[in-house]
Amino acid sequence: MAENFIVTARKWRPQCFAEVVGQEHITTTLKNAIVYNRIAHAYIFTGPRGVGKTTTARILAKALNCLNLTNGEPCNNCKNCKDITENQFVDIIEIDGASNRGIDEIRSLRESVKYTPASGKFKVYIVDEVHMLTKESFNAFLKTLEEPPEQTIFIFATTDVQKVPPTIISRCQRFDFRRIQLDLIKSLLSKIAKQEKILIDDKTLTIIAKKADGALRDAESYFDQVVAFCGNQVDAKTVSKMLNLIDEEIYFEISGAMIDKNFNKVFEISEIIYKNGWNFVDFFEGLIEHFRNILVLTVSNNTNLIESAEVYKKQYENYSGKFSKGDLLRILNFLNKTLQELKFSQNHKLKTEISLSHLIGLEKSATISELINNLDLTGTSSEVPEKKNSLLTKTNFKTSTSDSNQVKTEEKPAVNEIRQNYKSNQDSVDMDFSTEKNLLDENTWKNFVKAVDMERGLILGPVLKEAQFGGVEKNRFKIFVTDQINRKTLTAHQDYISKKMFEFFGKKLNLSIQVKEIDLNDEYAKNSGTNKIKEIKDDEVISAIKNQLGAEEIN
Repeated sequence: MAENFIVTARKWRPQCFAEVVGQEHITTTLKNAIVYNRIAHAYIFTGPRGVGKTTTARILAKALNCLNLTNGEPCNNCKNCKDITENQFVDIIEIDGASNRGIDEIRSLRESVKYTPASGKFKVYIVDEVHMLTKESFNAFLKTLEEPPEQTIFIFATTDVQKVPPTIISRCQRFDFRRIQLDLIKSLLSKIAKQEKILIDDKTLTIIAKKADGALRDAESYFDQVVAFCGNQVDAKTVSKMLNLIDEEIYFEISGAMIDKNFNKVFEISEIIYKNGWNFVDFFEGLIEHFRNILVLTVSNNTNLIESAEVYKKQYENYSGKFSKGDLLRILNFLNKTLQELKFSQNHKLKTEISLSHLIGLEKSATISELINNLDLTGTSSEVPEKKNSLLTKTNFKTSTSDSNQVKTEEKPAVNEIRQNYKSNQDSVDMDFSTEKNLLDENTWKNFVKAVDMERGLILGPVLKEAQFGGVEKNRFKIFVTDQINRKTLTAHQDYISKKMFEFFGKKLNLSIQVKEIDLNDEYAKNSGTNKIKEIKDDEVISAIKNQLGAEEIN
């Protein structure tokens, strides 16, 4: 007759503190309490499901009654240890709080507490899911819990400690169990597989451990399930199909499509998700974790904090430098928003296709610092001067031409093209710099602005586009701007503009920058399409600022 099958969670249940996985902060404390004889009369173990609360309670009860205790660990060989292991020890009473939650059961427990242990050192009551007890039951239990008989110990276990009254918690020593790390679950499952002579790879172990989400008991249950399906040779692809899990490769296809701007991938992946019956919400949760892993790699430059199979960790290393931190934060923010919207969407497939198309269409961003560092500084260097009075000016720039002869950079092709187009027109146009006639040509001015914009578009481009050309008088090149800020910006780059005018017009001109306001009521401005200029005179406010605050105009 074949032996009865025992599930992995029971067969490999820890029998001593050293075998408990991932809860060393608790097991060490309990062992020391036994060694130094500092045993409390009541304990409460709280934490997620399947992390070892009840198992640790049983080991503690065994250690308290062991006849050959060694460094706080039960021997598992004495009569008491064997009886406890086989659930035949009368002095350890396990109670299910969910089915014995009434006041009558608690009264019965209070009566039994009075009796001394029959054969062990301590009488131990283990109450599982204690939060299920009624309010009346807790109240009836308070006095007994606070002052139990000398050789009676209570151990409570719960997954929802918030439902336990503070009056109960304050009478117990509390221990918080934590979810077990993925690597620890994989290590234990690998050890079990070797003992059971089952072939299973790292990728499959990772799939099972991630599905368990920190609960070792769940991982062992999934392990039994996949072994029953696959036999002694477990295949990752078969396991994913059996557990209906989304293949992680699909997330790498998404990030690869973003780099290549491959919009066709969107519809291919959407169809794969739909045909396999995968949950679209689960897909986006996995995609968020995928880009979180890329962010971890980008920030820390290693894969130590990524919970994934080794084969996938190597794939993540290929993404080093492919995404900036700012772009990854934008992507994660977009995906989180999409995940919330998806839960209220009627058509998940359509919503997914639209969202993924937006995701692939996202362009790379750059910070202001990066843009400034990438500016083509040809011939001048700008520095921010020390502020004297900042009421009139937002920023004052001084230009230095001391290194202008040392800095030589290749001009951009677009600038050369504009300049060549202008010079080709010079053969047919007689440039007379003593009059405004030829230089008042609107196209000529626009070409000059374009040339500057190509080289200094971030700073000077917008200002010159708003400025107006006022003609040339006795080699004075007039530019009219609408406010003091624009005037100071152009003044700060006056050397550069003068140099560019000499290159563009072939004649050295003195630059004159004046602040004017546009008179929109002027009939000439309306009819001719040009704007008549009216000078702004110093008013009382500007005079007060100059006199009282010591401000001064910068020419």
